[in-house]
Amino acid sequence: MQLYPNQFPSEIGKGLASCYLVFGDEPQQKFEVIEQIRTTAKANGFDERTVLVADTGFSWNQLLEATQSMSLFSNQQFIELELPTGKPGAEGSKMLQEVAKGLTRDTLLLIHGPKIGKDVQRGKWFKVLDEMGVSVLCYPLEGRQLTAWLSNQVKQHQLTINAAGMKMIADFCEGNLLAAKQEIDKLALLYPQQPVSEAQIERAMVDQSRYNVFQLVDVMLSGDANRCVKMLYRLESEGLEPNIIIWALIREWEVLWKLKSAAANGEAIQWQKFGIWRNRQGFYQSALNRLSIEQLLQIQDALTQADLAFKQNVISRPFVKLCHLCMMFMAMGIFHLPLMEA
Repeated sequence: MQLYPNQFPSEIGKGLASCYLVFGDEPQQKFEVIEQIRTTAKANGFDERTVLVADTGFSWNQLLEATQSMSLFSNQQFIELELPTGKPGAEGSKMLQEVAKGLTRDTLLLIHGPKIGKDVQRGKWFKVLDEMGVSVLCYPLEGRQLTAWLSNQVKQHQLTINAAGMKMIADFCEGNLLAAKQEIDKLALLYPQQPVSEAQIERAMVDQSRYNVFQLVDVMLSGDANRCVKMLYRLESEGLEPNIIIWALIREWEVLWKLKSAAANGEAIQWQKFGIWRNRQGFYQSALNRLSIEQLLQIQDALTQADLAFKQNVISRPFVKLCHLCMMFMAMGIFHLPLMEA
């Protein structure tokens, strides 16, 4: 059974499952879910915990032995298995399916790791364990989901913050829930159980928003210029290589060109064919609605020139050029401006 992180507290409150799968690249949610499992397990008599890491050289027989061994102090086994790559491999897959058959009420298995794709979720080992337990995928939160998470944190600390203040916190810490929690904890210490103004929030917090190139692309496709500029600024300050962003922009142009060409030929868009899942289809549709064939050709020329210039290291202010390119994807009427600087 697959759940969102915010659904997990009520589910585990009903009782422990025999197996939990916790994966994702959002550390704060992941930490919270795992801690809830550990705390509930201990409250239910699972006092001893065996921790295994399936890294290079790991013997999968260790897992089998752990599930079959009896402790001197308890007949309940709590086993944590970390998959550093998110994939157990062929041998691990077979062993996990074997272990699943022998899980009892006295054995609790927790498997966790980084973000996984649909290929892993379709694997036999994942399906078997998911059917008999609970899986939780922890991904970065944005928009309403981020606001809901922040509101819950504020409520837990018995603080009162208006909508403008909540937006300020979201802007400060977007893409970095760990920092967001730390900042809300700080506000709770500074202003315990009382209303907190925007001025107080601004004085107390530092900008800890953290982004990646994939989030940048989605914001660019959606046409949100302000957020796009902010993300570029943060990525520059974090030392991200400009060539990584150029690569991403070229890739997105190729997808848009294929989609636009298909639409021009009267073909219905087959999103799955292009590897575009439902949660991103709106971004692409927004870009397709505002960009013409002519504009896409102009973007192609600009990207070709920029790619060459970046490889030759002749761009003096690379992130200014990257901003210019992103604005072109937003059809902001800057096609006539010169792109290159010697």
